[in-house]
Amino acid sequence: MPRPVTVIYRVLPTPAATARAAAQFFSDVAAKAAADRGIARVAISGGTTPKSMFELLADPAEPFLKQVPWDRIELYWVDERCVPPDHPESNYRMTKEALLSKVPLPAERVHRMEGELDPEVAAARYESVIRNTFKLEGAETPTFDLILLGMGDDGHTASLFPHTDALNEMSRLVVPNHVPQKDSWRITLTWLVINQGREVAFLIEGEEKAQVLHDVFLGPYQPDTYPSQIIRPANGRLTLLLDRAAAAKLPPPKDSDSTGTLELR
Repeated sequence: MPRPVTVIYRVLPTPAATARAAAQFFSDVAAKAAADRGIARVAISGGTTPKSMFELLADPAEPFLKQVPWDRIELYWVDERCVPPDHPESNYRMTKEALLSKVPLPAERVHRMEGELDPEVAAARYESVIRNTFKLEGAETPTFDLILLGMGDDGHTASLFPHTDALNEMSRLVVPNHVPQKDSWRITLTWLVINQGREVAFLIEGEEKAQVLHDVFLGPYQPDTYPSQIIRPANGRLTLLLDRAAAAKLPPPKDSDSTGTLELR
């Protein structure tokens, strides 16, 4: 049975406003984690919405550059394509160009997935990085302070694609995942790790996401078809930052700050 969770969704008027809300969310969560525990461990995704958020975080004309405790962040990736780090499709390359090359985040605190390696080797090496940096013992699962996710129009998140082997993984932290739909291999955190995050948030925009967003959060539970449904954090709370077009088929928020809630059972 799926774990009950409260979905808190905030609807912003435009993609630009969604990116700004995401930048503020990133800044707030990172600052709180650093204050509470001395370090903020963050796992990020690729895609258009994170790129816009990264650019805001790195912009000296914006407040976020000074708000984020860059010297106390450990940065990880949710998933990566199996390509070299300078490849146009690399999530790492996008992040480096939009964010890492412009902010004072120490290089030793940036932990990229090595997409240029054999997928199984890359996954095993990344799991070792996580175990070492989190100082995990035995079968312990890491608790990231913030995990930022996207959602594809097929309902996938991270590199957990419909009807792929990674959906059935119950013990590993990181796995290679063959995606027949893309005729490619990916490296991804497992859903067990994602669900352990202190703050887990989807950043979603665009009218092409409206139907799948409805199906994921208001439709029947079919995680093999809609892998995003398997994301139900252990803390019972899931955040969605949406633009108005993506949220078109969700119940309109009743709060004055355009925030609604859904109770998933």
